[in-house]
Formats: sequence, C-alpha cells, structure tokens
Amino acid sequence: MEEREGEVRWDGLCSRDAAARDAALDTIGQAVLRRAGSIASGAAARDGLGEALARLLMLSKRCPFPDVREKSEAILGGVQELGIRIPRPLGHGPSRFIPEKETIQVGKEDATMHTLFAESFATLGRLDNVTLVMVFHPQYLESFLKTQHYLLQMDGPLPLHYRHYIGIMAAARHQCSYLVNLHVNDFLHVGGDPKWLNGLENAPQKLQNLGELNKMLAHRPWLITKEHIEQLLKTEENSWSLAELIHAVVLLTHYHSLASFTFGCGISPEIDCEGGHTFRPPSVSNYCICDITNGYHGVDEIHASPAGSIPSTESVCEVEALMEKMKQLQECRDEEEASQEEMATRFEREKRESMFVCSSEDEESAATRDVSRHFEDTSYGYKDFSRHGMHVPTFRVQDYSWEDHGYSLVNRLYPDVGQLLDEKFHIAYNLTYNTMAMHKDVDTSMLRRAIWNYIHCMFGIRYDDYDYGEINQLLDRSFKVYIKTVVCTPEKTTKRMYDSFWRQFEHSEKVHVNLLLVEARMQAELLYALRAITRYMT
Repeated sequence: MEEREGEVRWDGLCSRDAAARDAALDTIGQAVLRRAGSIASGAAARDGLGEALARLLMLSKRCPFPDVREKSEAILGGVQELGIRIPRPLGHGPSRFIPEKETIQVGKEDATMHTLFAESFATLGRLDNVTLVMVFHPQYLESFLKTQHYLLQMDGPLPLHYRHYIGIMAAARHQCSYLVNLHVNDFLHVGGDPKWLNGLENAPQKLQNLGELNKMLAHRPWLITKEHIEQLLKTEENSWSLAELIHAVVLLTHYHSLASFTFGCGISPEIDCEGGHTFRPPSVSNYCICDITNGYHGVDEIHASPAGSIPSTESVCEVEALMEKMKQLQECRDEEEASQEEMATRFEREKRESMFVCSSEDEESAATRDVSRHFEDTSYGYKDFSRHGMHVPTFRVQDYSWEDHGYSLVNRLYPDVGQLLDEKFHIAYNLTYNTMAMHKDVDTSMLRRAIWNYIHCMFGIRYDDYDYGEINQLLDRSFKVYIKTVVCTPEKTTKRMYDSFWRQFEHSEKVHVNLLLVEARMQAELLYALRAITRYMT
C-alpha cells in the first residue's frame, strides 16, 4: 500500500475501458486484502488501510460504473470477513439541505446524465457532491465541468500544482474545508510539495504575493487598483506574467464562487473525506452489519423540507403574489419608462439598502487553523463599500463590460478561457424551464435579471438600462438575506436561510438560484480585476 504505487492503481479506475478497470480493481483488491490479512494476524499496523477502505466505500456509492461499485463493495465485504471494521457513510446524500431521495441516485441516472457522470469521474477520478447537486441542470453542469477541466488540467500558463494550490488559497478565504480537502488531495496527486500545506508562508514567494489580491477579490473587489496589478507583475524574480496572472485571477474567482455554491446548497463532505464516513459502529442496536454496506444508516431518511412538500396556503400565496408583481411590472414597463436620473437614483437607493441587509445569524465564525493557515490576514472580511464614510465610485457597465472588454482580454492572454466563461455565464443567466413552483409556461426572465443585477448592485456595478425599482418588488427580505449571505459571507449560510426563501419552489429551482449567484459573483469579481489589469496595460 505504498502511497505512490497506490495512486497508480487507483488511476486505473478512471479508464473508460471495462477490462482496464477490472484489472485495476483486482490489483487494489489483492493489495487491500493482503494488508487487512496482515493486520488481522497482528503482523502489521493499520497505517494507510483506513484511507483505502474509505475510498472503496466512496467508489461503492459514487462511481458511475456499476462494475466498480459492485467490486468495491465485494472487497469491503472481504475485509469485514477478516474481522476488520469497515467504514460506513455519515450523512444523507450530497446535500444537507436537500433530501437524498430528491437528488439523482448514482446508478439510476438516465443516459445523458450517465455520460456526464462518467466524463466527470474519468476526468477528476471522482463523482463529487457538487456535481451530484448541479446535475439538476445538466446543460449548466456540462459547461461548468468543461471550464473547470480546462482551468485545472489542460495546457495553460500555470503548472498543475500551482493551480490546485491557488484553489486551496481561494477556498480557504471562505473557510470552505470541503473544497480545501479536495484540492489538497489533487495538489499532492500532481506532485505538489507537502510542506506548502503547512501554511502559506511555506509556499514560494510568488504564490505568497497573490495573497493580497486573493483577499480583496474574495471580500472587497472594488478596492483593486492598477497599482495592485503592477506590484504582482513587477516584483523581479517572483513576478507574474500577464498570462499567468489572468489564469490565477480566473482560478481565484472560480473558487470563491464555488465556495458560495458549496455553502449555499449545503454540500456534504465527500464520503472518503473527513466528516464523510466513520469506523465507529452505529449506536442503533437493532440493525445488522449488512445494512451498513448497503448504505442504510438506521435513521429515517425522510427529512422534513419545505421545498417540494405539501403546499401551505401562505406559501402558495407567495408564488401567486410574485407572479402578479411580475405581471404588473411588465405592464408598467410597457406604459412608461423612467428617466435616466430616476434610474440612477433608484440604483443608489438599492445599493444603500443592500448594506442594511445582513444575515440574522451574524455571529463571527472563526476560521479553523486547518483552513486559515492557507491565507494571511484572517480578520479581513466582507465590508460594505460605503460604510464609514468611504465612497467608492459606481462601476458603470457601459464603461467596462464583460462582453466588450473582459472577454477579449481573457481570450487574448489565456486562449479559449474567455469563450468557456462566456458560455457558462450565458447558460446560467438564460437557463429556464418556464416554470415557477407549480406553474408552467411562465416567462422568468424578469426575475432572473433582478437576481443577477441585485448581486452586481451589492458590488457597486450599475446597468444604465435597468430599473432598480424592480428589485424591491420581486425580491423579499428573506431572499435578499440569503443572496447576500451566500455571495458575501457564504460560510454563514444556514439551512434555515435556505428553507425560508421561496418556500413553495422545487429544490432544483433553488439550485438554479445558486447558479445565478455563483456566476453573477464570479463576473463581478472578474470585472474589477480585469478593469485594473486593463488600466495597468494602458
């Protein structure tokens, strides 16, 4: 079970060829059973066996290839017969907010989703919980996976271990141990130096220099200036090239946003990661060991959850009222258009009001040492841009937009990435099934635009052609609290917040909201960073 040798053997499971997977599983099974036999006879210590068993448990539940699932379960059964305790999953499914029975079960997916799952597994070596929640929206998931694969694995300015380390730095800013754990494993897998994981101060100076940009992008992107860019590009031997910096900026914004999705959808720890499994026997006395390997946890699987449950009169009224407001706003739009001055005033009012929307669970959540070692200045967090008399000029999209400026800059310095991001933004923004809760044939474009523009408004970004008065009509306070928390301080998101907005909507619709939040946030961060880079270049 020597580490490097073990990695080679696990890699064989990612093959699309069933014979290659079978051979890899034979090798893994022999090694694991040999090791377990030595432990059972008292001839060896347990070193490394726990990780291998946890990985086999994950494969038995989460691998899209049935042959791998079945054989992994058989190997675990063989270990158990030797008298060695095997792990069992903790938790219920990929999300703490969405009942497992309402998510797509691995092994029960349709052909389109199976192709997506197999692609994800072959590329990443796992089918992670983010994918299992995003698959509510297969068109978006496909674009997301393609972009992430390109950023992490295809040719690009940065070496592979730098890419995963930047992912760790970005996720750590939001204390997202879920993403940090995944990328620690990936970082080591591509040959990263384990010493860097002891803390940012152990990483190369070049990566340490990225700390300031990481911090501002995550929490206060409006403060980024061309001087910050100049500092990174002009620090002699530790300097970044423009192409490297664009790659780093896209990675940072990708993982800040993905942390928002992770917390916003209550993503559970992966089965083979810390918090995803236990070796302790279940405390419930009346169930047998075969239940463990079959994934029954001795707890009632049905979670009480508002989304998708029996409609209450109040929540049905909520949907009806929202649809009525959309209809009225459309009629007002058709009748008269507000003046430019009035539109500007409404934007300023909404921006000011957004500062007073704050999470009701506004306690400080201290970063754990485990995650906080990957970034500096742990006390630095989100602050509204106009607090304490500080005025930040409005960022007008008419002066610098993704479509006219950001896209071409990214594509020029990091070919194809602008195209991939553009496609992903468009899919999230335009995605619709023309439904709202129990209603069909609904045009939701007004609602989607209100959500997107509210997020940009919180970042001080204004669209001259949008009437910000619509936001207050369409987004109620509990929804605004949820949006602001997920986008600005995602680590403070709670199940109560998730449950309290749009109570009669499907979970898939709430996941769709999170996709809008992720992409609007990523685009807002990118706009500030790319504008600063453009100013530096001119």
